[in-house]
Amino acid sequence: MQMLNWVDLLVLILTLVSIVGYGTWQTRGSNSVKDYLRGGNTSKWWTIGLSVMATQASAITFLSTPGQAFNDGLGFVQFYFGVPIAMIVICMVFMPLFHRLKVYTAYEFLEERFDLKTRTLTAVLFLIQRGLAAGITIFAPAIILSVALGWHLLTLNIVIGILVIIYTVSGGTRAVNVTQKHQMIVIFLGMLIAFCLIVSKLPQDISFSKAIEIAGVSGKMDVLDFSFNLNNRYTFWSGIIGGTFLMLAYFGTDQSQVQRYLSGASLREMQLGLIFNGLLKIPMQFFILMVGVMVFVFYQFNEAPINFNPTAANTVRHSKYANAYKALETKQALIFKEKQEKIAAFLEHESPITAEAVRATNTVNNTLTKEAKALIDKAGESMDIKIESNDKDYVFIHFILNNLPRGLIGLLLAVILSAAMSSTASELNALGSTTTIDLYKRNTSAKTEKDMVKASKWFTLLWGIIAIGVACVANLAENLIQLVNIIGSIFYGNVLGIFLLAFFFKFVKANAVFTAALITQVVVLILYVLSIYKYINLPFLWLNFVGCIIAILLACLLQLTLNGKKSN
Repeated sequence: MQMLNWVDLLVLILTLVSIVGYGTWQTRGSNSVKDYLRGGNTSKWWTIGLSVMATQASAITFLSTPGQAFNDGLGFVQFYFGVPIAMIVICMVFMPLFHRLKVYTAYEFLEERFDLKTRTLTAVLFLIQRGLAAGITIFAPAIILSVALGWHLLTLNIVIGILVIIYTVSGGTRAVNVTQKHQMIVIFLGMLIAFCLIVSKLPQDISFSKAIEIAGVSGKMDVLDFSFNLNNRYTFWSGIIGGTFLMLAYFGTDQSQVQRYLSGASLREMQLGLIFNGLLKIPMQFFILMVGVMVFVFYQFNEAPINFNPTAANTVRHSKYANAYKALETKQALIFKEKQEKIAAFLEHESPITAEAVRATNTVNNTLTKEAKALIDKAGESMDIKIESNDKDYVFIHFILNNLPRGLIGLLLAVILSAAMSSTASELNALGSTTTIDLYKRNTSAKTEKDMVKASKWFTLLWGIIAIGVACVANLAENLIQLVNIIGSIFYGNVLGIFLLAFFFKFVKANAVFTAALITQVVVLILYVLSIYKYINLPFLWLNFVGCIIAILLACLLQLTLNGKKSN
């Protein structure tokens, strides 16, 4: 894998420094709580929409999603089917209430509806899960650059974290919103260029329509899965039900998102911003997945490594399993040549027989990659070191570094880092705000505006340091984008249940909700552990639905029990 030359480094550094510098300069002098935490309530709908989108579209999106599509096709887009439904509910129910109460955080409302301990518990649950997620959003791009530049992973975690901390601490919410607009422009431009270049690098006789046919016969174009099989992680039903509950919790109760639209100039601007995000989110994710599908088609005509993680491949080549790994690579090379013949036959005579022949070669290739992963794992065990054999997160970066022209490599790396910075900045901004408003201010004596802004900056800095710490001890999961969603799903269902109880179950009081929330969080954690060890079959997306329902039912049951005791 080639390293970056001076042109790519220059493009990368100039892009990132200009974004950080512009955000810091534009938002200097944010000294009031309203300016620092709510951006002065001046944001227009397009700023809100892009900011909301940038917050969710972390580097993990652009690192992991193409790799997800490369391996499993377009089915992952079903994960986002709940977004438009959630946007409508939030615009109709959550947002008007938040706007009317003029809250700085979503959790302020819970004290008015219930009590201080319920507000504090919900804020703490948010701080735990978002603090962990912030570390992962730093860790993801650090992996990329550690491969691309040969730099130490620990150093990169620190450098990326410091870059984000600079403008987030300096300018607060307005700095985050201002920089995210420019980051999204860089992101959209970079991914569009990448897509066009991938298609242009296909053989001259392979048009885009033929590329789609090849992807289709290989099972990569299957979008919808209406089965109720829980073994299938991403289905229409998990997206519509589990995804809707996840998105309701994320956009309606997660301060990193709520803070984006609370900065709106009016309720209408806030609502239009979320609707804009809801309309654009699924097409954007579909497009990013299509980039991954086109990378798959590209590697049908260009030899790919049997494992895209260069560190893993290099380790096994220097182990006692080197010969076995080399034998697998030889077999893969033979399968690649056979695949060329099968694809040519399919394009010339499209029939069930030629289509099945293409699928058969892909099946054999998949078997070889699984055997290679097993050898990598064995090599790691024999050398007593941890190696990540799962290479989904390395697919897209491998293509970028080995096939794009100079300058554009730097731009695409800037895209991924811009996404990391935008998402992490929102998270640190929200973590600092929540700590300041929901814990520091509420549980200490009244402070001046100057003191509150100062405290928020210090708390933002503290959370930035914590996020860097989490990034430094993080390890790759099966897929980074799944890891972030798993962390969220463990907490989001319970938090959403608390908010829905506040909105729609007026007879339920504070003690019942608080007790139910504590029990629910323990139950969800147990369910997740049981699913990890295969004692139960519960995909993580369903934890959002299950956690929400348990919280609501438990709170209602506890309240009815308490009411019964009082009447006796």
